[in-house]
Amino acid sequence: MADRYSQFTTSPVSPASGAFAVIPHDSEALPQTTRALYVGSGGDVAVEMHWGGMATFANVPDGTLLPVRVSKVLTATSAAQIVGLY
Repeated sequence: MADRYSQFTTSPVSPASGAFAVIPHDSEALPQTTRALYVGSGGDVAVEMHWGGMATFANVPDGTLLPVRVSKVLTATSAAQIVGLY
């Protein structure tokens, strides 16, 4: 398949080219640092940010795309069906 964008530099604001299912865990890092998280079933999303620090995004609605670079999604997360985009 041709990729007309293969010559362009990938940046944090360019579209994602890969995805993986997120399983919240407090000590294991995600397989990739994300560009964004897709939240299929809403709730709170607790994360460890890529450069450190913790954050909780409260009451995230179903179907939200969070443009955050995270290394972990923590077990305090009540949202479900989360997809990491990179």
